[in-house]
Amino acid sequence: MSFLYRSWGVERVLGVEFTKGKQVNKSQLIETLAGRFGGNKRAAAHALEAVVDTITREVARGEKVAITGFGAFEKQIREARMVRNPKTGERKRAKKTAVPKFRAGADLKAVVSGAKKPPKLTVTTMPGTPRASAAKNAAPKKATKKSVARKSPPKKAPPNKTARRRTVAKSAARKTTAKSSAARGNTRRG
Repeated sequence: MSFLYRSWGVERVLGVEFTKGKQVNKSQLIETLAGRFGGNKRAAAHALEAVVDTITREVARGEKVAITGFGAFEKQIREARMVRNPKTGERKRAKKTAVPKFRAGADLKAVVSGAKKPPKLTVTTMPGTPRASAAKNAAPKKATKKSVARKSPPKKAPPNKTARRRTVAKSAARKTTAKSSAARGNTRRG
């Protein structure tokens, strides 16, 4: 039987102290990841969702997902067994079930234990993000004299001969129709 002592966020189990650190939820993790994506929370959320979804689907299919240095996720089959209800002491049969299992990698263990320092953070700028374009614009530029580009006045187009011919043809057509209606003798009959 283990001895459990809790006080001020410190748990003691069999003389070993476990300090409870701050829990990081999904939105806080996305905010932290956004710093790696140049402040783009949407890209960070998409990346996190893609990784979690891919790991979940592969482990559910029975595949082992191993990330070098971080750890391995796998599906473990728990056989049917007899269990005891701690409140009543009643013994029951538990069905065979599958549970996810995670084993930490060597690098993760070394960083958590303090034997190794975590790698330095690197900020990745995604192309097309507002911060990436701002970073390009913020780069130091040489002081150059700007020359002002001036537009030259537009050149006048030569007169269009076909347009002039059409207007002459239209006015001639109007005159001929007026003459022809008079020649037909459009007069009133009484």
